[in-house]
Amino acid sequence: MSSELVKNYFRMDKLPHIWCPGCGHGIVTRAVTKAIDNLGIDKDKVCIVSGIGCSSRAPGYLDFNTLHTTHGRALAFATGIKMANPDLKVIVLTGDGDASAIGGNHLIHAARRNIDITTVVYNNNIYGMTGGQYSPTTPTGDKGTTAPYGNIDKNFDLCDLAKAAGTTYTGRATVYHAKMITKLVQKGIENKGFSFIETISSCPTYYGRKNKKGSAVDMMNYLKENALNVKKASKMEQNEIENKIIIGELYNSTEPEYTERYKKIIEQFKEGR
Repeated sequence: MSSELVKNYFRMDKLPHIWCPGCGHGIVTRAVTKAIDNLGIDKDKVCIVSGIGCSSRAPGYLDFNTLHTTHGRALAFATGIKMANPDLKVIVLTGDGDASAIGGNHLIHAARRNIDITTVVYNNNIYGMTGGQYSPTTPTGDKGTTAPYGNIDKNFDLCDLAKAAGTTYTGRATVYHAKMITKLVQKGIENKGFSFIETISSCPTYYGRKNKKGSAVDMMNYLKENALNVKKASKMEQNEIENKIIIGELYNSTEPEYTERYKKIIEQFKEGR
């Protein structure tokens, strides 16, 4: 990360961060700041919101308007912020458990409304901060402290979930593909509506150790070797893409945005119509 990017967008008095060696969350956080920098957005026009978890430590390090909220409620707080000040660029940084377990209902309704919020999920397939419990994205058969013999649940495809709920921009990248994360977040911020970017992160401390995934380097190499660009995947047979991580821009559409529609209701009320 360039020293200029750190100086401009990070709270120097809060560094160094507390993420474990080999954790991918720093890569995602850097990519988010790079996307904002590329767009030239005034820092005072950005509000970054998080819930609870490893990923949710990020706003504490970032020099924007930031809000560290309760577990699973980041999107609820972010919705309130966006409704109160629609001119703000509201970005939610959340984890796989925070977003799709306790916060799952907020996710589907934020997507359904198509409110102009960009949500970036740091998906490391486990609850890292609270002790290694399995999450809604832990692959079937993999282990966690609450699944010592293997998870028997079917894991969520978060991008499919968000798209089905109504998001107008959906993308996925891995922490190996850092430049792609920046590109997807940038396009998500530019999208006028609910944008959902899933980043496949690495957790060598809990997920890696419990599931014998090797070192942090081994986990990064796995992401490199098992990711498949959506354009290439579209030309392949289903059996060829099974168990691959499909990355890239997965969905992009245009729908009316929630705060703009709400503004029209207020105007009608003022005019007595």
